[in-house]
Amino acid sequence: MLKISIITVCYNSADTIEKTIQSVIEQDYKEIEYIIVDGKSTDETLAIIEKYKDRIKKIISEKDEGIYFAINKGIALASGEVIAILHADDFYANSKVISSIVKAFEAKEVDTVYGDLQYVNRADTSKLIRNWKSGEYKEGCFIKGWMPPHPSFFVRSYCYDRYGTFNTSLKSAADYEMMLRLIEKQKCSIAYIPEVLVKMRVGGKSNVSLLNRLRANREDKKAWLINGLKPGMFTFILKPLSKAGQFLN
Repeated sequence: MLKISIITVCYNSADTIEKTIQSVIEQDYKEIEYIIVDGKSTDETLAIIEKYKDRIKKIISEKDEGIYFAINKGIALASGEVIAILHADDFYANSKVISSIVKAFEAKEVDTVYGDLQYVNRADTSKLIRNWKSGEYKEGCFIKGWMPPHPSFFVRSYCYDRYGTFNTSLKSAADYEMMLRLIEKQKCSIAYIPEVLVKMRVGGKSNVSLLNRLRANREDKKAWLINGLKPGMFTFILKPLSKAGQFLN
């Protein structure tokens, strides 16, 4: 059986962390190593995590230098063959998500697997805001503005060993840079599951404001430069435009 390491990074996430944890421990696939990396929360986050400590393999709570430093810390601790990142604002769509992921890895013998994602109302997670249907990857998709939703992106651990983890020089686009590097530059094999795997509460770090969106766009350009890749003339226009259809539920 494939061992799956799931990493949740959090800081003062008392209003959302419990649903995140529950969505992991309720999975019907049992070979899961759950790791929580907390940034020394000052609210009730740690008290909530403590309630589930028997179902969590590793809990760390210490100050860090930001979300991507914390994710890398979790990756360094992970011992699973496959690694997933599930943020404290996110939760798995149902109890069979990890089983579906494992079947895809085993059947298709690939390096990475991804699926679909839904943005939901922060207070009422039954209310759908955006529906991100990823679609099948084809070589060159990134040039056309495509990317998979990072919370639905599962990676074999040897990819991180060979090609590196998250680039901490980036503040909001390290997930984009990592997927661009693995998929477009290093040609890691990839498979798509046409299912909603993760639900994300609105208000993420890179899309919470126009200023942050503009900053993320600049970092997207840097991601291509870092990897020695050449984007298309309209890549950074098409990337946000490609999301317009997600609001048509």
